[in-house]
Amino acid sequence: MSQLLRVQNFTVSQDGFGSGEGQTLERPFGHINPMDIFAWAGATAGWPNRTEPGGTRGLDDYFARDFSHNIGAEIMGRNKFGPVRGPWPDLEWKGWWGDTPPFHTPVFVLTHHPRPSFSLADTTFHFLDATPAEVLRQAKEAADGKDVRLGGGVHTVREFLDADLVDTMHIAVAPVEVGRGERLWTSPDELLDRFHLDTVPSPSGVTHLLFWRK
Repeated sequence: MSQLLRVQNFTVSQDGFGSGEGQTLERPFGHINPMDIFAWAGATAGWPNRTEPGGTRGLDDYFARDFSHNIGAEIMGRNKFGPVRGPWPDLEWKGWWGDTPPFHTPVFVLTHHPRPSFSLADTTFHFLDATPAEVLRQAKEAADGKDVRLGGGVHTVREFLDADLVDTMHIAVAPVEVGRGERLWTSPDELLDRFHLDTVPSPSGVTHLLFWRK
């Protein structure tokens, strides 16, 4: 069975933005309030950061629970890993996620400024200055037969789409407009030359877009 490169639960606004302007340590998504676009996932019973019982069931919960199914490695861009730009001033920054990152797999971070790999709990971060094809090759090898998740951010998803390496995508479109930032698309129709698309509305107001390669 072939390994897939999958985008899972990647959320954008109605006008196509996955993050806002002005990312800082205090504002990881820039000017966007993350709950404006990620509320659908946080409300589900399957949300991994849930600390209290309850949560919604149904379609949104299915996607929240499917996030890690058959995933053996993750690829992300430097901007998803943290707000530090350019050469690393030191090696103190270890990501947004504390001592127990939510990935539980090897993670491959694309950067023009590599640094030594390190591990936190059951997640090891590797830093590569390489082409998308080479990063994917290494991630598939590390995934040990499972699929690879392309975690973002927007620039990284676009980079792998432009290289024609993405096999499937689940994009959740939140019912808000944010106006500026990093835009995944003007319209999802831009991808219909290469992908089939199913559009599935949810009672939460989010629309789930399912793409798979033609």
